[in-house]
Amino acid sequence: MDIKPRKVLTIEKWQQFPFYKQILMIANELNRAKNWLSKKDFQEVKGCYERALELVDLTVDVLIDKRYLKELLRFREVLAEMYINNEVAEKQNNKLIKVLLLFNKDSYNMLAGTI
Repeated sequence: MDIKPRKVLTIEKWQQFPFYKQILMIANELNRAKNWLSKKDFQEVKGCYERALELVDLTVDVLIDKRYLKELLRFREVLAEMYINNEVAEKQNNKLIKVLLLFNKDSYNMLAGTI
């Protein structure tokens, strides 16, 4: 497997996105992981989870509405546990996506028909 260089996302750039878009971008990484899970490529799944964890960390750093802090950190904890576990089930991944989208009504409404 070739290591692909990743673009560095700064806090300044990340905070320009509204919260619902930040949530959607994290969900996008989990959706990528879902696709790799179906192909049984756990190395790529781990890469998706790493990127999702990075995005969650950035979101926590720039979070304006602190009502979401506790839930977002708990979400991060569950995601980190899945990252460590080598046998992640697609069902777990799908539940995590749904939970994430419930953080914000705008992000949920944008994807309500697809989850």
